[in-house]
Amino acid sequence: MASETFNGLKVAIMVTDGFVQVEMIEPRRALDEAATDTRLVSPTVSQVNAWNFTDWGDSFAVNVPLEHGRAEEFGALVLPGGVIDPGQLLTLRRGGCVRESVFKAGKPVASICQGPWTIMEAGEARMMGM
Repeated sequence: MASETFNGLKVAIMVTDGFVQVEMIEPRRALDEAATDTRLVSPTVSQVNAWNFTDWGDSFAVNVPLEHGRAEEFGALVLPGGVIDPGQLLTLRRGGCVRESVFKAGKPVASICQGPWTIMEAGEARMMGM
């Protein structure tokens, strides 16, 4: 059922240096298995460096430089956490524009660990009624 639901959905995974490696790899793997088209979007043009528990981790190729990213190209957004990464994304004007466009369009956003900072900064965090 998941592959029917997500088949062909283009998902932006917004990161910059210092994101937590496992918080990008595992959601990306699950999305890829569900037949989505995941793309790493970053202000870093060629590759980003992950943080792996207590030291720098692997480097990953950037699919879409942030300056060329357009929210309308994506059906969903994933914001992995990281001690360094979310804080950097908050200060980037272009990152905010892409992120806020996704929110305004009502597209799904997944956020992990410190990733919710970006949602709160955009003023998009809301309490769900019980």
